[in-house]
Amino acid sequence: MLAAGVGGQGERLAGRRKKMAVESRVTQEEIKKEPEKPIDREKTCPLLLRVFTTNNGRHHRMDEFSRGNVPSSELQIYTWMDATLKELTSLVKEVYPEARKKGTHFNFAIVFMDLKRPGYRVKEIGSTMSGRKGTDDSMTLQSQKFQIGDYLDIAITPPNRAPPPSGRMRPY
Repeated sequence: MLAAGVGGQGERLAGRRKKMAVESRVTQEEIKKEPEKPIDREKTCPLLLRVFTTNNGRHHRMDEFSRGNVPSSELQIYTWMDATLKELTSLVKEVYPEARKKGTHFNFAIVFMDLKRPGYRVKEIGSTMSGRKGTDDSMTLQSQKFQIGDYLDIAITPPNRAPPPSGRMRPY
């Protein structure tokens, strides 16, 4: 407070300029991003998640979802929007014992109706691996803009044919 006068005023202006520069770096996405609200699973009704799996490491073709058809490998899961990819992986492993082997890779994608042109589109959202922790494990359906009515497509790759780890996963 003792440094009033021209020097003090210049310091205040310099401080404003710095603040303005920092504020201009905030992206529109960060402004729009709202925090996920926790879901009370005791009070919230679960949704029916229609999951389609392959065991060849590739997602289904979009034409397999055309004209009201869906692939035959359907798995129906009752879950919530805050379900994580790791949680969904464990549910799939309950149904497919061969997917429990350490090193089995699960690649997740949302399949949704394209409102701009007829047909479905696919959006890859993340991956998990049996027996390893990864950065996508805690990713939720909600965080990936999943909407009720969308499908989930999971490409399962056995450990002996798994793609090399991308460095995002680490052993337990």
